[in-house]
Amino acid sequence: MIHKFYGNGKLLITGEYAVLDGANALALPTKFGQDLVIENGSNHEILWKSYDSDGSIWFEDTLAFSSISKKKRTDSSVKNTLIDILHEAYLLHPEFLTSSDGYTITTNLTFPKKWGLGTSSTLINNIAQWLEIDAFMLLKNSFGGSGYDIACAQNNSPIIYHLENGSPFIEQVTFNPKFHSKLYFVYLNQKQNSKEAIASYRKKNFNAELLISEINNLTESILKSSGLAQFRSLLEKHEVLMSGILGLKPVKEDLFPDFNGTIKSLGAWGGDFVMAVSDENPVAYFKSKGFETVIPYESMIL
Repeated sequence: MIHKFYGNGKLLITGEYAVLDGANALALPTKFGQDLVIENGSNHEILWKSYDSDGSIWFEDTLAFSSISKKKRTDSSVKNTLIDILHEAYLLHPEFLTSSDGYTITTNLTFPKKWGLGTSSTLINNIAQWLEIDAFMLLKNSFGGSGYDIACAQNNSPIIYHLENGSPFIEQVTFNPKFHSKLYFVYLNQKQNSKEAIASYRKKNFNAELLISEINNLTESILKSSGLAQFRSLLEKHEVLMSGILGLKPVKEDLFPDFNGTIKSLGAWGGDFVMAVSDENPVAYFKSKGFETVIPYESMIL
């Protein structure tokens, strides 16, 4: 019997970093995602293949049940990460190993892996669906992070996400601005390491309560903004606020100072995607700067 599970990719529009401390974050599930296909196997092992969006295999290996249950390390960082996730899944649901002869598992991305739209979060979500365990707990025990990406994997509409005492709270919201044709997502040609970015943020000295309050106000205002000028102004305020906390230049100042519009970082600063707000189609501008991947809002967001 074949079982198939799917999770949406994610983009964090507001609240990057601050969501870790309880701020309200506006997050958007994407039309891109990843599936997980489970078939019966043998030999008390998992034959695993992971496919990129172009059909190429980016990871392939065999995982013995014993290496998962005992969390045996290997020379492969990707395999070790997978073993870590599956080991934590085993602790939450041992029967998936103790009552099975084996599995053949494939994963299929519908976005290029390098984009950073949630290769790991969709995998964790899908494994949790398969084993009927709590995806947020699996994330906490393996990767860590706020969990907004898990919430996006599970929801088909925009959400406001926050943590209370470490527990996730998700509110489905309406976010379909009438000016969405002016919004674009630009890939910065490099994938950011979220763990390193979070570790750097944790070393900063700032008033967390004040930051949360300011981010909450910006998130609410951005969600309710009716005009493009107001929307752009709020995004720019968000950039300035987080620039001061992180000690980093806003991405527009750093990479696109001559851009005629607004640019906001999404998620961990310095990689993955940014959102560009422009009255004119900015594709030619970004391509002239060496950034070939420019996706209109309606092509990216569910």
